[in-house]
Amino acid sequence: MDDGRSILSSVVASQLATHARYGGVVPELASREHLRAIVPVVRLALEEAKSGYSDLSAIAATIGPGLVGSLLVGLTFAKSLSFARGIPLIGVNHIEGHIHAAILDAAVEFPAVALIVSGGHTHLFEVNPGFSYRLIGKTRDDAAGEAFDKVGKLLGFGYPGGPVIDQLAPYGNPNAVKFTLAKMKGNTLDFSFSGLKTAVLRWTQARDLTAETQARKELLAAHPQPSIEEWLAVTPQTTRDVLASFQRTVIEELLRRAAAAAESIAARALIISGGVACNSGLRAAARDLHLPYPIYFPSPGLSTDNAAMIAAAAFPKLKRGEFTSLNAAASANLTLA
Repeated sequence: MDDGRSILSSVVASQLATHARYGGVVPELASREHLRAIVPVVRLALEEAKSGYSDLSAIAATIGPGLVGSLLVGLTFAKSLSFARGIPLIGVNHIEGHIHAAILDAAVEFPAVALIVSGGHTHLFEVNPGFSYRLIGKTRDDAAGEAFDKVGKLLGFGYPGGPVIDQLAPYGNPNAVKFTLAKMKGNTLDFSFSGLKTAVLRWTQARDLTAETQARKELLAAHPQPSIEEWLAVTPQTTRDVLASFQRTVIEELLRRAAAAAESIAARALIISGGVACNSGLRAAARDLHLPYPIYFPSPGLSTDNAAMIAAAAFPKLKRGEFTSLNAAASANLTLA
C-alpha cells in the first residue's frame, strides 16, 4: 500500500475449502495453512506491486484479536522482516483494520459509529478524530456471522452458511416467520443472537426436515459450490421463507442498534464493515434507511479478512511514529481503544 489509500496489490489465500469439510474453522489447521501460505502470498504481493523488500518503509501485521496460532505466524514473519531489513514493525488491531477497509477512499466526518460484524465480531465503536475508539455495544453471545453459519449448517447448507442464506433469502417471504427481537437489559446497544438461532432450531424441530436436509448435504458432497438453481431445487418454499425471515431479523437487529448508537453520540457517519458487510440484504436495507448522514461499506473484496486493510490502518501509526517492539506478543483477546 502506498500513501495509506492506494492499494498496489492485495493477495488473499482462502482456507474455506480446508475448513468446510469440518463445518467451521479448525484452529490448528488454520495455523498450518497460514504457515504454508505466508511466504508465497507475500512474494506474490510484492510481484504484483512491482516492488521489492528494499522499497518498504514499514511492515504491518495483525497483533490481535483472533486465533493465537494464526496471529503468531503473521506476527513472527513480520518481526523477522522488520529485523532483517531494519524497518519499523507496526502491530494493528484486526478490528481497526476492518474500520479502515470501509473508509479507504472516503473523507469521513467524525465522530462516527463503526459496526463491525463478522463470524467472530459484532461490535459498535465510537470513532473519533485521530482514530481513537470507544466500545459502545457488543454481542453477549454469538456474533451475527456465527449465527448465519450455524443456521446454515443446521439446515444442511454447509460452511460457511451466510453467503448461501443471502443468496436464497430473496426467494423467500421475509415476513413469513415472526421471530422475536432481542430485548437487552443493561446496555441496550448490546446484541444477542443466541435466542434467534434457537428459534430457528425449534422451527426445524417442529417439522420433519430430515429428507430435504439430507438432499442438500448430498448436493454439497457432489458439488462443493452448487449454483443457486441447484440450491433452490432442494429447498422448499417454507425453508426459503424461514431463511428470509431469519436474515431480515438479523439485519433489523444490526441496523436498529447501529442507528441508535449513531443518534446517541450525534454521529456524522456510520461505518459498516466485516465479513457480514458483504451481505446484499444488509447493504440494501442500509440504503433504505435514509439516515441524515452517510453510510460507508467496504468493497466486497475488502469486507472479508485481508492484508490491505491492515496496511491501511497502519499508515496513521507510521506517520505518528507509533511502532511496535519486536518483543510484542500476539493477543487473542486484544481490545480496541
